Amino acid sequence: MLYDKDIREGLFDFLDETYGKNRIIEEKQMGRSRADVVMVTPNAIYGIEIKSDADTYVRLKRQVQDYDRFYDYNYIVVGTSHAMHIEEHIPDWWGIITVELEDEETDFYILRKPVVNPKMKWKQKLSMLWRPELAHIQKLNQMPKYREKSKDFVMEKILACVPKEQLQLQVCEELLQRDYNTIQKTISEYRRTYR
Repeated sequence: MLYDKDIREGLFDFLDETYGKNRIIEEKQMGRSRADVVMVTPNAIYGIEIKSDADTYVRLKRQVQDYDRFYDYNYIVVGTSHAMHIEEHIPDWWGIITVELEDEETDFYILRKPVVNPKMKWKQKLSMLWRPELAHIQKLNQMPKYREKSKDFVMEKILACVPKEQLQLQVCEELLQRDYNTIQKTISEYRRTYR
């Protein structure tokens, strides 16, 4: 039986081999749920739910709804106990990665590739960015700073002004470049500069 902790490290190696340049963000809050894994590539954001052999489907319906609001593509990673029935529990656009233990090693296989998530909401995706990252996107697109305005207002303005193909690449780049070690300094500098 494979547990979540047995799956993660091998999964990250598998994603590196499959997708090349990427950034992994673990346990990301999204609405009422928490994404097990968010993978950012230069041109897309993937939500990844892990259902180990020890997991049930009790929360999956709600989790699927939350993942679908935030990410360009979604995957579910399942142990062998779920592999035969998982398609009944997820939408057709979700990808499926199966994992099994073979000679004490985890072996991953893409059972179904994901297709573009038709339910993704741009405002939800933009909400993953910190205010300084949104300010950088505003600067890249020669937009006003809107210093006194809310994050919500700024996201609406960005969505109205920046072509989606361009914004997609910029959002991915912000997340790829995010530095968790300097976030407090970055936010403090942003507040001094923009307020």
